[in-house]
Amino acid sequence: MSYRSGHHSEYHQHHHHPQDHGRVSPRRAVAHAASAASVQERNGYAIVHAGKQVRFGPVVFWIVVGTVTVLGMWSAATATYFAFRDDVLTRLIARQAEMQYAYEDRIAELRAKVDRTTSRQLLDQEQFDQKLDQIMRRQTALESRATALGAMPDATVTGSIRPSARGTASDTSSTATPKPSPISDTVIFVAPPDREARLESRAPLIANPQPNQFAKVQGGVDNVLVRLQTSLDQVERRQIAALSSVEDGMESKVRRMRGVITDLGLDMAQLEAATPRAGVGGPFVPVKLTANAGPFERQLYQINVTRAQVDRLNRTLALVPYRKPVVGEVEFTSGFGVRSDPFLGRPAMHTGLDFRAAMGDPVRATANGKVVSSGWAGGYGRMVEIDHGNGLSTRYGHLSQINVKVGDLIKIGQVIGEVGSTGRSTGPHLHYETRIDGDAVDPQKFLRAGVRLSAG
Repeated sequence: MSYRSGHHSEYHQHHHHPQDHGRVSPRRAVAHAASAASVQERNGYAIVHAGKQVRFGPVVFWIVVGTVTVLGMWSAATATYFAFRDDVLTRLIARQAEMQYAYEDRIAELRAKVDRTTSRQLLDQEQFDQKLDQIMRRQTALESRATALGAMPDATVTGSIRPSARGTASDTSSTATPKPSPISDTVIFVAPPDREARLESRAPLIANPQPNQFAKVQGGVDNVLVRLQTSLDQVERRQIAALSSVEDGMESKVRRMRGVITDLGLDMAQLEAATPRAGVGGPFVPVKLTANAGPFERQLYQINVTRAQVDRLNRTLALVPYRKPVVGEVEFTSGFGVRSDPFLGRPAMHTGLDFRAAMGDPVRATANGKVVSSGWAGGYGRMVEIDHGNGLSTRYGHLSQINVKVGDLIKIGQVIGEVGSTGRSTGPHLHYETRIDGDAVDPQKFLRAGVRLSAG
């Protein structure tokens, strides 16, 4: 390869002396360089290799030379930098490793956070399930209590159980039934309005939410649980109030019944002994309270004991004639005691009460008993006498018709005849007597006892 021009090569071949090979005089060298420069300026540069020649201009030549020079300098600088600054790569690798570790730490932190969140959600879910299970058990207990309250016979519920505040006046008026007075009806114990304390579900049952949705609805679920607890508390308070009212009512009734028997001068033991017993029986199984019985169960047990006493007193008082023998408003035409005889006009003892009534009105028995007399009885006219046991008996005189015969067992309120005016009578009415051990006593004493029993 040669960077010489063609003229210079030709000139060298013709004028170079063989003997001068290897030696060049200074003058000749200067002349030769000047000649070469002039030729180069005129003809450019040529590259000769293996007999082939490539020509190009000086601008391209210097561009190539400059490019090669710059690349060489850049390579030298880079090699020098990496040769003397070998820790740059190490720092770069360390930085990459630090970034990788930071990402791994961040991922591990996020995983731990997710695990904590999941664990908290599972714990919250477990707590929610426990609370919901507790609420369901409590609701079941309240429902069983409502069933126990509803199983109480209405005849024994004499206490006034206040209706719920949510009830309207129209509902109360439509369901309320006035309790009849013993002087206006033949049966005292009638069923009062429905006073059962029933469990009301004012909130729907809550289904178990999915764990992945629990965190989102935690606040709403807590509110629902609080509302359920509040609703169950209200139901429980109403049940306790109803139970307390029933207990107070029955205890008050027991006191009134015992007081009536005492005021009438009757012997409770003799009355109970005279009370007929129906065909009942069975093994004796004592009632026991469980060790974990709560206040409601204990109060319910006491109510059942009191109710048994009320039932026994009701059977006993069924033999006491404290009811009215005729229907309608009470109006006495003649009272018990000394009066002027309607036929003779002289003082005479009136042994009963004369009730105003119309001809043919039904006459009802005022207590359970057995017919011991039925027919004509002198001044009584047609008369029926009923023995109620324990020395108590009643007489019904001046009847126009008799519907029973001697030996018949009579129930309270049973029609035994019709009002008339037979015997010593000035007009249709009922002569009614109450006797203890054969002696006439004022029937109003028994009628007032009936009013007292029906109070409250």
